[in-house]
Amino acid sequence: MQWDVVWNNFDYFLWGAFPNGPLGGLAVSILLAVLGIFGAFWIGLAAGLMRLSRNKLVKITSVIYIEVIRGVPLLMLIFWFYFLAPVVLGTSLPEFHCALIAFIVFTGAYIAEIVKAGVVALPSGQMEAARGTGLSHYQAMRFVILPQALRNMIPSFVNQFVSLTKDTSLAYIIGVNELTRTATQVNNRTLSAPTEIFITIAVLYFIVCYVLTYTSRRMEKHLARYQARDR
Repeated sequence: MQWDVVWNNFDYFLWGAFPNGPLGGLAVSILLAVLGIFGAFWIGLAAGLMRLSRNKLVKITSVIYIEVIRGVPLLMLIFWFYFLAPVVLGTSLPEFHCALIAFIVFTGAYIAEIVKAGVVALPSGQMEAARGTGLSHYQAMRFVILPQALRNMIPSFVNQFVSLTKDTSLAYIIGVNELTRTATQVNNRTLSAPTEIFITIAVLYFIVCYVLTYTSRRMEKHLARYQARDR
């Protein structure tokens, strides 16, 4: 087996041609995942709260967004933004931006469901008690309900982050120089060690996802102790 091919290109797997060229490899995959989960959190938080709204129009708008996006494959969503952006905007977007927008919109729909489930899981008496102190519905949601619900959602957010990290490999299809595309480029250039190259890529994905999963488990244990202490 020709592991020297992997070793000679290992830095390329990690960050592409940087600093002499554009950033790529695992660094771009992680960057896509971090920016994606950050943007998706705010969209998902807004959509999740909208779904809990007593205003029917607001609620229906949120439901349509969530159900439509969750019913569409992520790859198709990436194609939509890549091919429709020039038609709608009159100019093409960089591949990285197209992939990032698709990840944010797609993951936001799933985070919206996490937010909804987290708020609904709290005892209804929490809202009643908060309103009883004179807080408005908005104030009660902001200062009482959300802080408790978001704390319980952290493990689910981390799990979604793990899923998004693996999904970044789909950006390869539109030419984003992330880890999978970097591996393909090296394989096409060397034509001698495809097994070793893609085993290495799989291990790199596994390491990143394992670290995130381990962090999620630690958070779950910490939160369980915290909740037990509150009782």
